[in-house]
Amino acid sequence: MRKIVFFLSSAFFFLSNGLSAQVAGENLPYIPAYREQIPYFQELITGGQYAEPSALIKGDPFYYSRQFERGTLRINGISYPEVPLVYDSYRDQLVTFHPIFNQKILIKPEKIDGFSLSNGQLFRHFSGNESYFRHGNGIYQVISEGDAIALAKHFKTTKEIRELSRFDEEYQDKVEYFLLVSGRFYPVKKASDAFRILGVEPKEVKKELKAKNLRFKEKPEGFLDFLVARTSLD
Repeated sequence: MRKIVFFLSSAFFFLSNGLSAQVAGENLPYIPAYREQIPYFQELITGGQYAEPSALIKGDPFYYSRQFERGTLRINGISYPEVPLVYDSYRDQLVTFHPIFNQKILIKPEKIDGFSLSNGQLFRHFSGNESYFRHGNGIYQVISEGDAIALAKHFKTTKEIRELSRFDEEYQDKVEYFLLVSGRFYPVKKASDAFRILGVEPKEVKKELKAKNLRFKEKPEGFLDFLVARTSLD
């Protein structure tokens, strides 16, 4: 395990310092040993090569940014800062760049303790919501965490383009919200759902919500963050 962690650390050290080139230099001292350990590295985190999105769909399938940006990746309890990441929310896949093979590679979702993008948003892999149609690989944004966890599921769909175009479809951004309480996922589609799930009496928080200008329809993340932070489910 020490050898695996060492080479994983070395790989991400290279990624964070050589992102602009995207290709490993032959003169780096750890490259021969790293190549020797590639099977261990692949087994630890990678889920194969990333398939490029269709050129017939307008837009891109990525959440927040289509370019590799420096984020933080946490795997097996170890955090790796400055890792180049993009999140394909259409296929629910986290992607990084392999310095040896010069390829975009998938990171196994079940290996992800968590990751944050360059905008600071935190994502984690969750199981237990497989009946949800958009669950995909189980990657959710963590909005707030307390006795309950407020989650956002970002995803993209495609819509047919009817007018004459070189594209057949275009991507559309979507998001849906959940509260995770005692291991169970509860969908939140309106403010009353959150009040009911968390056992909050609306009139008790109405003034505070109004003072903070927090309405679920307009600011769902801020609304859920506020409720989770002040709610005790003991």
